[in-house]
Amino acid sequence: MPGRAANSNSSIADDDAFVSSFLDYLHTEAGASVYTQRNYRQALTEFSRWYFGERNTAPDWLNLKKLDFRGYLRFLGRGNLSRSAVQLRFSALRSFYKHLMRRGKLDASPIKDITLPKKEKRLPQFLTPEQSAALMEAPLAELANAQKHAEKKAEIDPAPYLRDAAILEAIYSCGLRISEVCGMRVLDLDRTERLLRVHGKGKKERQVPIGAPAVTAIERYWAALEHPPTDEMPVFLANPNELRPVYPRLVQLHFKHYLEAADLDPTLTPHKLRHSYATHLLNAGADLRSVQELLGHENLVTTQIYTHLTTDRLKQAYDEAHPRA
Repeated sequence: MPGRAANSNSSIADDDAFVSSFLDYLHTEAGASVYTQRNYRQALTEFSRWYFGERNTAPDWLNLKKLDFRGYLRFLGRGNLSRSAVQLRFSALRSFYKHLMRRGKLDASPIKDITLPKKEKRLPQFLTPEQSAALMEAPLAELANAQKHAEKKAEIDPAPYLRDAAILEAIYSCGLRISEVCGMRVLDLDRTERLLRVHGKGKKERQVPIGAPAVTAIERYWAALEHPPTDEMPVFLANPNELRPVYPRLVQLHFKHYLEAADLDPTLTPHKLRHSYATHLLNAGADLRSVQELLGHENLVTTQIYTHLTTDRLKQAYDEAHPRA
């Protein structure tokens, strides 16, 4: 059934049973990240507002036609949105209709076969190994500097600095998404075998190696806590006195701070450290299929973008090795 007609300030999640069911599914069953939930909610809200403005009624999702969505696509095209932004909105609508089909509400999606503008091909940004090392060292350098200028060394709590150093090491060592590092639990970490069980997108799990420097950094952080976490507790705590795990915004803010401290581009995000992980593995000779599994990519095509970043290395090797280069 269609949702109640609503003004532009209302949320369709409160007005529409189908949308509400879909958002609940994303949260409880699909294991979607908070960013996906937010973006999809916003995309469905935007479509509903556009439709209301065009038809003066809320969308009747089960009876919309391909023509309706082609009209929406033309509307988005006039709004100077990037192709990625258009793709995101239709990705939300496509997932929503798949949900309705799984629930037996529809036999086919009205969005099927709608041609969207192709995404811009942008290569992922990454840090060099030297820049990555400088970033890893930034929290400990800040701790040493804080202790140096404190009247008493004991006045400085080392735990937040050690935690940040361990977080950076873990992201780079394992190629983690920000949501994955925030979701790490103590029982996920096998320090003896140096393996980490990662809870990825869509509740999919993967097991990845974790380097000795990352394990050492985590152990050093735990040793600085009065009550180190155990079992199902988070590996990284937002506050030493609480069991609440670190959250994405906190990691992002501290990441920006340490980029500046290491004289690196402060606009880079934690995800760029994941890009760096993939690029450095491929540059060192790792095969694409292994990197795909380590990153938790469902499709190899997603991983192949990193092969473009190794072109300079291949050209250099060719120039140095080929007799007629």
